[in-house]
Amino acid sequence: MAVLSVENLSTYFKTDKGIAKAVENVSFTVEEGEMLGLIGESGCGKTTVAQSILRLIEYPGKVVSGSAKLNGIDLLKATESELYKLRWKEISVIPQSAMNALNPIYTVGDQIIEAIMLHEDIKKSEAILRAKKMLELVGIDGDRWKSYPHEFSGGMKQRVAIAMALACNPKLVISDESTTGLDVLTQAQVIALIKDLQRKLNTSVIIISHDLPMVTAICDKIAIMYAGNIVEWATTEEIIKNPIHPYSQALLKATPDLAEPDREVVSIPGSVPNLINFSKSCRFHTRCPHAFERCLKESPDLVEVKPGHYSACFLEGEENE
Repeated sequence: MAVLSVENLSTYFKTDKGIAKAVENVSFTVEEGEMLGLIGESGCGKTTVAQSILRLIEYPGKVVSGSAKLNGIDLLKATESELYKLRWKEISVIPQSAMNALNPIYTVGDQIIEAIMLHEDIKKSEAILRAKKMLELVGIDGDRWKSYPHEFSGGMKQRVAIAMALACNPKLVISDESTTGLDVLTQAQVIALIKDLQRKLNTSVIIISHDLPMVTAICDKIAIMYAGNIVEWATTEEIIKNPIHPYSQALLKATPDLAEPDREVVSIPGSVPNLINFSKSCRFHTRCPHAFERCLKESPDLVEVKPGHYSACFLEGEENE
């Protein structure tokens, strides 16, 4: 059963030079207990998708179309009071920078307790016990709930942010580049922690990242974004073994593989296109070695090429004809 179902989501930003179509016609689902990796280069719209789902897009941005149904409730049409009840309790986010997410003048425990008491009808004593339990779940001594953020390292602050996001046992957690800025060892520990908690709590998780090896190591499925579109979406095994879209293939070739140390790493030429007043064409055509005339005139839809494997590429259609 799908916990989250996103259909034809489009988010535009008004600029002095025109309309930037940051996200266009994005569709995907996240099943119960599933971990989905949303990956792609910087500027491809991954965070904008998350902010759109959470209704955090502010002017000059606007969600212009689509739906994002969380257990059947369309978050894009929900009232502010409905959203208030859904956030933290049904859907929460692990932010990119815990240092900025935590309030320096309150103890970490007070911040977790506040999130719990605002969304659940329990006594403060119960909230304190749960806050301590959550800290212990993420590997921090529960007695440190009275400590302030400045008393923790960067990795420990990220663990506190994870504890806060999971404090109300939400059905879906969005982790938005939550290991950015951490050293490699701490990154590995945080990602392993998220995966472990996801299994224990049976929570669905969206991991937003540009780190392909990390995502392939922990996620059940992967959705690859390019220039505001999802260009491929399938199980992790399918993406690794049978990538269909030229961008997916290029990403894998550009990623070092310790299992094949002699394999040549090939960079992707060019850069993500300017999305302001973008013409109706495949957004990857300027960097695609297989582009042909149709790619310059039309934008391919995301279609199911084979069971459970979706791709947005005319090349696949040409090969099947």
